[in-house]
Formats: sequence, C-alpha cells, structure tokens
Amino acid sequence: MGNRLSKIYTRTGDDGTTGLGDGSRIGKDSQRVKTMGDVDELNSVIGMVLTENIPATVRTSLTQIQHDLFNIGGELSIPGYVLLRQARIDDLEEAIDRLNAELLPLKEFILPGGTKAAAYCHLARTVCRRAERELMQLHHAEDVTEISRKYLNRLSDLLFVMCRIINKEAGVSDILWDHSAK
Repeated sequence: MGNRLSKIYTRTGDDGTTGLGDGSRIGKDSQRVKTMGDVDELNSVIGMVLTENIPATVRTSLTQIQHDLFNIGGELSIPGYVLLRQARIDDLEEAIDRLNAELLPLKEFILPGGTKAAAYCHLARTVCRRAERELMQLHHAEDVTEISRKYLNRLSDLLFVMCRIINKEAGVSDILWDHSAK
C-alpha cells in the first residue's frame, strides 16, 4: 500500500461518476455516494472533537470510532464487503453504559452546547443521525450490513452521552431546554 495514493487527481470523475472499490463506476449523486459522504463528514467532525481538550476515555473511544467509520466507508465503497463486526457494537454499548453511569439522570431535554468540545460532539451526533438516515435510504434500495446500521444508531447515542461527559469533566453544566421560553 506504500504508493497507493501516489496520484491525487485522475480526471476520471470529470464525467460525474466515481469509482467504487470493486472497480465499478457510479454517479456522484447516487445514494451510495451520498451515504459515503455523510460517513466521511461524520469522521471529520469527530476529528474536530479530537482537537479539543477532552477526557482520555472519550479520546480513546473516538479514535477507535474513526477507524470504524473508515471501515463502514470501505463497506460502502465495495458492495457486499464486510469489515465491521458485532464486537464493535458491543463496545459502543459498554461505553454508553459506563459513561452514562457517571451522569445524573436527565429530567429535561438539553440543547447543544456547553464547552466548544461538547458543541462539536453535538455536531458529530447530528451528522451521525443524518448518516444513519442516508444509510437506511440506501438499505431500502440495496443491501447494507445490519452491523453498520446498528453501529450508526448506537454511535449517535454514545455521542450524546459523550457530550454530557465532556461538559461534566470541564465543570460546565448542560444547557437545559426551557420549554417555557418564547
């Protein structure tokens, strides 16, 4: 793999198509490419979270999640290819349970914000939800793995809990939704 990306531009996409990992070409506006783009965007936003001062356990989890998202992108770029395993969903669920145990129960909805890191994490959560919706849209037309569908669903839950942990560790309160605000 040393010289795999030796040439950055190929001009092969000038006609509005892009190459998949299996050698086939599809439209850049296809549902598969839209989904790949949303997963890539999610990975980038998580990269933004990682530029901030965050708890070490969150940092470790998010770094692994970036690799998982790259694997989901690989699955999407090679239809029928499987990289992600159930163990990764189990790890997400364990992290949700462990981190959530450190938090007070929510009695109100919270608004995105608090620290800059938590705000970035909320952005990652919303991009994750969009990626999940796009993945489900793709699933209605083509096969995608059940693992990747479950993974994005659990990941958005974990990101929500991480937002709260980031604020808690920074000594910043979550911003509670004021349902009486006009």
